[in-house]
Amino acid sequence: MSFQGAFERLLPQIEAELQEVVDIPHHSLGAYYGMMRYHLGWADEALRPIQANSGKRLRPVVCLIACEAAGGDPRQALPAAAALELVHNFSLVHDDIQDGSHFRRGRRAVWDIWGAAHGINVGDGLFVLGRLALYRLAERGVPLSRCQAAMLVLDRACMSLCEGQFFDMTFEDWSQVDLEQYLWMIRHKTAALLATAAQMGAIVATDDLRLADAYYRFGENLGMAFQIQDDVLGAWGDEQVTGKSAATDIRDRKKTLPVVYALNAGQRDAAEKLAGLYAQPGPLDQADIRSALALMEQVGAREYAETMAEDYYRQAMRSLDETGIENEAQSDLRELAASLLGREA
Repeated sequence: MSFQGAFERLLPQIEAELQEVVDIPHHSLGAYYGMMRYHLGWADEALRPIQANSGKRLRPVVCLIACEAAGGDPRQALPAAAALELVHNFSLVHDDIQDGSHFRRGRRAVWDIWGAAHGINVGDGLFVLGRLALYRLAERGVPLSRCQAAMLVLDRACMSLCEGQFFDMTFEDWSQVDLEQYLWMIRHKTAALLATAAQMGAIVATDDLRLADAYYRFGENLGMAFQIQDDVLGAWGDEQVTGKSAATDIRDRKKTLPVVYALNAGQRDAAEKLAGLYAQPGPLDQADIRSALALMEQVGAREYAETMAEDYYRQAMRSLDETGIENEAQSDLRELAASLLGREA
């Protein structure tokens, strides 16, 4: 079975678990839970049931496949998978408010429809439902010690998310960000939850902490590679593939890895020109975007970022090798990672 087969097998189970967790407890709360369901792709703006783009469900799928690879029953890990997805979506709802992003997955963001106050409350609710979902692990027969371990690692991941988001927002006001600072930020904001997804799957399956740590490193390195590749696509990506306008990140003056590298690469003239463009208020126009891209190409920023993404991908594969496990689910993890990054497994 390919990883695509694993997706097709696991996604309906994940959706069913999520639907149970985000059930409307009382008709008087229909609008509140309806806003959550809208964000998750199950309702339209009038809160009528539909099936819209709900995202990749990447983190819950990684959790379940890692559980299976480590010798566990992925059905037992479904509450952990749901918790991961809900926490991820809590961060997206809040992210949209903090960034002033009006759209998410091709639809209006929650706050754009119902206002920032409701958006904050919806995000808070998704976070709490994610925590509550973990209590369902015991109902699936997961030993209490493993339930507690899963709760601990998810809470730590949530704190990492908040820390990473703090620095991501802070960087917007900094004229200079170095590579070490940027990598720290994406390790916390992006990689931590994917790392925890793989780790939680192993925790549900086994008491072997060494094995759980190896899966954590796999997810962390994969998350780093995935974010850096997204940075490259955000500057040079094909709109038909990425689903967003080319050079959106440059237009919005985001300090992604290629930009941070160009600002710190030691080529003073190019760095000063790029810094000058980024110091302008508001979004960059098309001429400024072309200039910024040319400056980054000049200093080799694209090649640097692509090489770093490849290095993190190889580290992720080595982490899987370190588990000493060879089974169908482990192969699915390798294939999934390769697919995410456009590589051959």
